[in-house]
Amino acid sequence: MSVTVLMALQTATLGATNYKVDVPMTVPTATPSFADEFEGKKVDRTKWLFDTHRNKAGWHNNERQYYADERRNNARIEQGALVIEARKEQRRAAPDWGGQAYTSAKLVTRERLGYGFYEIRAKLPCGRGIWPAIWMLPTGEKWPDAGEIDIMEMVGFDPGTIHATLHTGAFNHAKGTQRGAQVKLPSACTTFHNYQLDWRPDSITIGIDGRGHMLVKNDQPGGAQAWPFTKPFELILNVAVGGDWGGQKGIDDANFPQTMQVDYVRYWKGME
Repeated sequence: MSVTVLMALQTATLGATNYKVDVPMTVPTATPSFADEFEGKKVDRTKWLFDTHRNKAGWHNNERQYYADERRNNARIEQGALVIEARKEQRRAAPDWGGQAYTSAKLVTRERLGYGFYEIRAKLPCGRGIWPAIWMLPTGEKWPDAGEIDIMEMVGFDPGTIHATLHTGAFNHAKGTQRGAQVKLPSACTTFHNYQLDWRPDSITIGIDGRGHMLVKNDQPGGAQAWPFTKPFELILNVAVGGDWGGQKGIDDANFPQTMQVDYVRYWKGME
């Protein structure tokens, strides 16, 4: 296989279909260890950071958005929900503008969260070129060795297909070895759904509305290269535009603005 063909296959999708299951997921009944119900007037900066650090240089995966810092057009609280809005516009006056033709927002928890149960209730944007995500990363550490947990990704050219994926040093999309699953959810862009993660020392289960559709166990050799999920990660909410995957079939500018609405984020700390 030529290098060109191999690279095309690797960037065709960042998701995977090799760890699909159908198992129940049970939401804890206790009070969450961390939660944001988005009931205030604006984003709670004691809980969230706005990640803007690569605006000037450009974002990974050839994404084409500029991430704004607490700009109401891109991130706001509305009717008890967080709204992350991607817009077709240029921010030429911004000192960190890198030439992007779109704006959006990327929120990262200030606190790192580890083993436990996560539930994020959200309604997704649809439109060719849109790439919303709910995911976890130990920010500032080496990728992919430090690990990545993608609780929910959807690309707008394939609306209603929800991807759950894990990336590690040994198992990642650059090698074509990523582990994950996908499930059809036709109402993802019209209805709120509960995106869930059950993170344990020996397994990671990801699901929607009480049904797990991806299960990966800590049963592969390789140590931290296979299973770096032994320390807390930040939780990330963002809407990207374009990119190697999200922009694979172009960007439909007529669909902007596009919004991801998040009703709440809840986390119950698990046992070490």
